[in-house]
Amino acid sequence: MLRVLLLGVLAPAGLGLPVPPEVQPLGGQCVEHDCFALFRGPATFPAASQACEYLQGHLMTVRSSVAAEVISLLLSGYGDGPRLWIGLQLPPDCVDPGHRGALRGFQWVTGDNHTSYSRWARPQGDGAPICGPLCVAVSAAGAPVPGEQAWEEQPCDAEADGFLCEFHFPASCQPLAVKSGAAAAASVSITYSTPFGAGGADFQALPVGSSAEVTPLGVELECAVWPGEAQARWGREAPGAWACSVENGGCQHACNGSAGDSRCFCPADAALQEDGRSCKAPAEHPCHRLCEHICFHDPLDAPTNYSCFCEAGYRLAADGHRCEDVDDCAEVPSPCPQNCVNTQGGFQCHCFPGYELVDGECVEPVDPCFGTNCEYECQVVGRSGYRCVCAEGFAPIPEAPHKCQMFCNQTSCRADCDPNNRESCQCPNGYILDEGFVCTDIDECNNGYCQGECRNLPGTYECICGPQSELAGHTGTDCDPIKVSSHDEGGGGDEDFGSGEPPTPGATLSPSPARPLHSGVLAGISIAILSLVVALLALLCHLRKKQGTSRAELEYKCGVPSKEVVLQHVGTQQMPQKL
Repeated sequence: MLRVLLLGVLAPAGLGLPVPPEVQPLGGQCVEHDCFALFRGPATFPAASQACEYLQGHLMTVRSSVAAEVISLLLSGYGDGPRLWIGLQLPPDCVDPGHRGALRGFQWVTGDNHTSYSRWARPQGDGAPICGPLCVAVSAAGAPVPGEQAWEEQPCDAEADGFLCEFHFPASCQPLAVKSGAAAAASVSITYSTPFGAGGADFQALPVGSSAEVTPLGVELECAVWPGEAQARWGREAPGAWACSVENGGCQHACNGSAGDSRCFCPADAALQEDGRSCKAPAEHPCHRLCEHICFHDPLDAPTNYSCFCEAGYRLAADGHRCEDVDDCAEVPSPCPQNCVNTQGGFQCHCFPGYELVDGECVEPVDPCFGTNCEYECQVVGRSGYRCVCAEGFAPIPEAPHKCQMFCNQTSCRADCDPNNRESCQCPNGYILDEGFVCTDIDECNNGYCQGECRNLPGTYECICGPQSELAGHTGTDCDPIKVSSHDEGGGGDEDFGSGEPPTPGATLSPSPARPLHSGVLAGISIAILSLVVALLALLCHLRKKQGTSRAELEYKCGVPSKEVVLQHVGTQQMPQKL
């Protein structure tokens, strides 16, 4: 029984003796200056408390979630459900339910009840008084949250599966830093030993009194606060450097192990001390405390001979030791081109409103539009930005914002006409020149381009494929899957308009001159003339009908909300800019 063994070694043992093998911890971990250890084996609460005190610690106080995480870390790899004593107990008297608090009337073995964490396995109860003596063990078996340890009240004389100890140390060291490359990382092994008996290679911190062995380099070090120092560090009593790859060989400045034997070196103005690792600069001359800025003395001269100097922007005061500021702005000529503001040890240059300081000179800011390639006009944005804008009836081309193209987002817009030739007018793609120099939107839906529902838009149109189409629910310019496929494969000619998009009318210009008739058979000429007459009659009918219905159609289209969607349709033919 662990209890019998603990009592057997505690009676004759005193503090400072080696830890008996019977109470060696199975694992330990440190967080800054606090360390925690896990002991397994049946033990009562009093026996576990005496074992921790023998090792100059006490049963663990779990006052925060950090301590609870340490318990989970210590229990990883040791199975599920062991009950372990922690340092929480209830005196023999009874506790009023109204004064229980987070610890339910229990106290830590340190004599207080301060905590910001509690994790009881069972609810508070029915409000009946709770009476001791009772002690607390942690176990994962009754935890409400998987992976956490719950607290359970137990009789103090019952045997738990083990216990957790806590130790506090005045200082600690970080794990040894081994320089990669000097020796293969896989071949270097570090084993730590702690004053409370825990050992291994995986520690977040090591308390003072811990030792480290680095194999195969043969380095053995101790974590201690060495004489004349305030912080703990790794070191050893023997003088000289150890392997340079481990903590820089202990050298305060530089370590050199190229010759096979590690040695420490100091800066040129410092000397190596007796320990062979620390450096010390020569004693400071008294003038360094007398001169405010800089002291110069010749070591070969008399000890009392020295001179004081000042840093740039200052001058030596009348007493020959202090330094006073120089008003740089009072110098002639002034160090600044316009405004000068003196500061301690220097000055600042500022410019008049409307000027900028560039390389020590005040210059007028450069116009952001200078040197730009905007096709129509450049507009300044902020202090240094710009954007290209277009004339009314034109908009920037998305892929080339410095250029402009004709643009209309309504059912009709005014045409762009040559001021010297009113018969030479142009319209955006998707519009037709109507009477009165007006560009009117072409209603492509009247031409039967869509097999499903058709929606006319300014300058274009949209097909919504119906359920009978193989492209049901598709929105585009055609519902014919063959034409869509041909467009995707890059094929098709005049009869195949890509994804069903028909050829939209381009800019309406003055009529093209008639081509000379080619000589041929009389039948061919007759058929050509007849076709031309039919085409002209159809065009005249269309223009007459358009003249009568354009205004009604305009009012109808303007009433459709979808017609007001902003569209910037880029045509296949670039229109010249309006001047």
